[in-house]
Amino acid sequence: MMFDIQQKTKYTLQSIQQTVTVTFNYEIHFTNNIFSLKNPTLAQAIASDGEKKPKKIVALVDAGLLEFWPDLLAQITNYAKFYAEVITLTAEPMLIPGGEVAKNEPKLLEQIHQLIEAAGICRHSYLLGIGGGAVLDLVGYAAAIAHRGVRLIRIPTTVLAQNDSGIGVKNGINAFGKKNFLGTFAPPYAVINDLDFLTTLCDRDWRSGIAEAVKVALIKDAHFFDFIHTHTTALAQRDMDIMQQLIYRCAQLHLEHIAKAGDPFEMGSSRPLDFGHWAAHKLEQLTDYRLRHGEAVAIGIALDSTYSYLLGMLSHKEWQKILKTLAGLGFTLYVPELAEQSSPENTRCVFRGLTEFREHLGGELTLTLLQRIGKRIEVHEVDLSLYKQAISLLRDFEQQQTLVTMNRGER
Repeated sequence: MMFDIQQKTKYTLQSIQQTVTVTFNYEIHFTNNIFSLKNPTLAQAIASDGEKKPKKIVALVDAGLLEFWPDLLAQITNYAKFYAEVITLTAEPMLIPGGEVAKNEPKLLEQIHQLIEAAGICRHSYLLGIGGGAVLDLVGYAAAIAHRGVRLIRIPTTVLAQNDSGIGVKNGINAFGKKNFLGTFAPPYAVINDLDFLTTLCDRDWRSGIAEAVKVALIKDAHFFDFIHTHTTALAQRDMDIMQQLIYRCAQLHLEHIAKAGDPFEMGSSRPLDFGHWAAHKLEQLTDYRLRHGEAVAIGIALDSTYSYLLGMLSHKEWQKILKTLAGLGFTLYVPELAEQSSPENTRCVFRGLTEFREHLGGELTLTLLQRIGKRIEVHEVDLSLYKQAISLLRDFEQQQTLVTMNRGER
């Protein structure tokens, strides 16, 4: 019997509402001497996927590490041989220049993808990113867009990477003169913090990561800020036990925010974890990245804290406590680039950073300020005259600190 096409069901073309829920799980491990043959942490993290055969791995290594860890590449190779039932290195480790140059050179992204293709890395293989935050940002971006996402294990080697950039869900590189213009939200498969790497950091890199801890403490945890304030001298003198506690609590607060604040991939206009960052990102650019990210963040924190004080939200006592804590840690809180206060349309004006900050996320301008230490508030408009006054106050504060230091030297 012939099918009567007229009797077919007629579909009403209404909108189809689809909801997709995806759960991401990853662990942050804390260890020492990660590539010791007696340390199974990395091998166990890879074996936890439950798949039986050895996994293909490509290691991408911050080249700056070799100055202090000259045997690192050999250690990676020996580790893979020792745990051959779990790991198969399919290519020689690739060295990547450390620092912001990693995010400013487009050819590096292409070279990583060429390596991924040549090594036969697939979505069940692993990229191993070993280095500071900038290198991990680049490697994470490369991993996220190769095959629409290959597994990434981060091994952060700086304070800033271990307590902030290396543990979250963001990846990115710079483009068009703008910080993180290209990027993805892609959680890692795992993160392994090897605290031994911190012992060889220069003082600037040791200090830089503390700025992110100050940031998250100011907006979320007054007790944590008191911990930092109380141990300012110990941190400045590189007390490893205090630093480990700082990294752990900072990482904990960051991860809690990502998981529980309701907007892990920043679909809205609010970015509380970027407190102080609108100015920081612009200052990095204006100084041609002479400033480390954490150094710029410290200035941004000081600026937004001072602005909060001038708005009448933050008390004079708390404002001074914040500035003195940052200064006690060794941060400079004023640079000449802050003095360029012409029209925000001028790309050399620090206030241009407000526009670029809004454009990066979209929606309305949303800045996080302080009502008190540990309590944040969001605003959508700014008074540039007050911000200019805040910059003047920071300049005065920095001059006072310089005089204090000189007087101590004379004694």
